[in-house]
Amino acid sequence: MYVEARTAILQRAQDAAVQAMKNRLETLYPLRTPTPGPAELTEIAHTMTDHNSNAIALYHETHSPGRLDPAMIPPELRRTVADGVVAWQRVIWHDAPFLIIGSPLLITEGDRPTRPSGIEVYTVRSLLSEQRSIDRLATRAWLTGAAALAFAVLLALLATRGVLRPVRELGHAARLLGQGDMRTRITVRGTDELADVAHTFNNTAAELERHVEQLRDMEADARRFVADVSHELRTPLAALTAVADILDEEASQLPEPAGRAAKLVSQETHNLTGLVNDLIEISRFDSGVAALALNEVDTAELVHATLRARGWSQPVHTELPPAVTARLDPRRVDVILANLVGNALRHGEPPVSVRLTADPHWITLQVRDHGPGLDETALPHVFDRFYKANAARARSEGSGLGLAIARENARLHQGDLTATNAPDGGALFTLRLPRRTHDPDGEPE
Repeated sequence: MYVEARTAILQRAQDAAVQAMKNRLETLYPLRTPTPGPAELTEIAHTMTDHNSNAIALYHETHSPGRLDPAMIPPELRRTVADGVVAWQRVIWHDAPFLIIGSPLLITEGDRPTRPSGIEVYTVRSLLSEQRSIDRLATRAWLTGAAALAFAVLLALLATRGVLRPVRELGHAARLLGQGDMRTRITVRGTDELADVAHTFNNTAAELERHVEQLRDMEADARRFVADVSHELRTPLAALTAVADILDEEASQLPEPAGRAAKLVSQETHNLTGLVNDLIEISRFDSGVAALALNEVDTAELVHATLRARGWSQPVHTELPPAVTARLDPRRVDVILANLVGNALRHGEPPVSVRLTADPHWITLQVRDHGPGLDETALPHVFDRFYKANAARARSEGSGLGLAIARENARLHQGDLTATNAPDGGALFTLRLPRRTHDPDGEPE
C-alpha cells in the first residue's frame, strides 16, 4: 500500500508538471528566430516559468541566465531531448528532490518536414512537498505496521498460551503418571481437540489406576498366601524333619534301596525346610516388618564366626584387618556371608577369598572365587527371586532365594550388594554396609 501510494503521488506530480509545460510551450510558437541569443533564451525561460517551477532555455552552448545551473540536467536527459523527444527525470540536487522536464522546440515550415530548432527548454520543479508527503506516509506505514505487528504478536502469544498450556499440563501429568502417581488428572477446558485429549488421558489414567490397584491387591493376596502357607508348613515340617533325621541315622543299616530312599527323604525334607524358611523371610521383607537387631561388632570376628560355624575356615582365604567395628545386625550379616561363601564354594572354583576394607563411614566385604565367573547375560538377574544362573544344573540345593534375601538384608542395613566378574576371572560379590546404620528418622539406632 505504501509503495502504491508513493508511486501515485509522484506520478500525479509528474503528469501535472508535464501537462503544464506542454500548455506553456504552445505560447512560444511561432519562434521569432531559429538562432536565438541570450535575450531570446531569457524570454523563452521567462515564459516557461510559473510559481511551481523554474525554467532554463539552452541553444548549443548558450543558456538563459538565471538561478538554475545547467549542470543539474543529467547528460542522458539532454541526449534524449536533443533527439527530439519530450523526456523527464527525477534527480537529487543539493540533497533535495527535483523533477526535470525537457522538450525540444521544433520548426515547422509549410509542407516541409518538422525539424529541431536546436533550442531546448527545461523546467525544474521541486518535489520537496511530495517528498514530505511520502515521508509522512512512510511514518504512518511504519507505525501502522508496528501496531499490526504488536497486535499480531499479542494474538500469537494468546493463541500459543491457549495451546501450549494444556500441552505442558499434559506433559507434566504424563511424567507424574510415569513416576507412579496414578491419581494424576488433567483439568478439562473447552470442547476442542485438546479437551478431547485431556478426556482421553483422564480415562486412561483412571483405567491404569484401577488395573494397578487390582495388581497390587493380587500381589498382596499372593504374598499373604505364601506367608500363610509357609507358616502353616512349619509345624508339619518340624515333625517331618525329626523323622527324617532318625531315618538318616538308620539309613546305613537299611537294605537297598530303602537306605537310599531314607537319605533322599532326609535331604529333600531339609531342602523343603530351607525353602519354607526363605519364603517366610522374603514375606517379612515384602510386608515391611523385617527389623534390625543392631550391635557393635568386630567385623573380622563376625566373618570368622560365620566360617567356623559352617566348617569353611580351611578352604576360604581371608584378608580381615583387626579392630574394624561397625553397628550391624550379626544374624543378618551372617546370612549374607553364608550365602555368598556357600555359592562360591558350590559353584565357583578355589581359592575362595573374603576380603575386608573400611573407611570412616563404610565397610566393604568382597567374596570372590576363581571359577569361570557369571555369564554376562546372568549378571543383571543374579539377585532376582528364583533365578539360577547356571541353567545346566537341572537341580540345585538352593531355593533360588538366597541372593535375593542377601540383598534385602544389605538394603535393610542401608547398604547394598553387587555382583561382577573379576578382571582375571571368577565371580566377585561386594557387600557395602555403613558403619553406623540409621533408622528411618535419620537417627543412629
